[in-house]
Amino acid sequence: MSELPLLDGPMSLPASGAARSMVIFLHGYGSNGADLMGLVPPWRGALPDTVFLAPNAPTRCPDAPGGYQWWGFADPSPQGRAAKVRQPAPALDAFIDAQLAHYGLAAEQLALVGFSQGTMLALHAGPRRARTLAGIVGYSGMLTDPDELAAEVRTRPPVLLVHGAADPMIPVSALHQAEAGLAALGFEVATHVSPGLGHSIDEAGLRLGGAFLARRLG
Repeated sequence: MSELPLLDGPMSLPASGAARSMVIFLHGYGSNGADLMGLVPPWRGALPDTVFLAPNAPTRCPDAPGGYQWWGFADPSPQGRAAKVRQPAPALDAFIDAQLAHYGLAAEQLALVGFSQGTMLALHAGPRRARTLAGIVGYSGMLTDPDELAAEVRTRPPVLLVHGAADPMIPVSALHQAEAGLAALGFEVATHVSPGLGHSIDEAGLRLGGAFLARRLG
């Protein structure tokens, strides 16, 4: 069995240096960890004791110089996505375990924040962990494997889903499908749709995500 890829990327420690909670960002296809670190400054005031980590996905993206991918899109079918999302999950789990141990934190002190492909991975990996995370924030993504999750769910962290109504990459219907699928499995799900927004995060989504994390991480 081959070794898991070791994830690495930028980070931001609390000013005190003593982390009491953790946020792990999961970037989108063709992006990198540094991209989502732009969310830290507007959230830092409400999360002064949080360490933010933004690992790069394990493989380079052939379509985006300097970018990474959690998996390739050779098979864009629903079945293909459901299979592909499993590939990076063990490496993410190992990264989560290592970082929680390093900072002496528990699962309930960790939230995942994903964008696009990163949201797909967060919604796959988070509910399959043995201990319940503080929460999951998913921007512009989807639930790739609702049938498999129904059979494999272990924990039900609270979820916030945010999407642009004019998203040309992942239609807003994906938010409603994810909301229905998660709610049917007993998840607490909050959603927000931003009118006119494409495949991006706007001020409303930024504000809602920060408030959600502040509530969940104390």
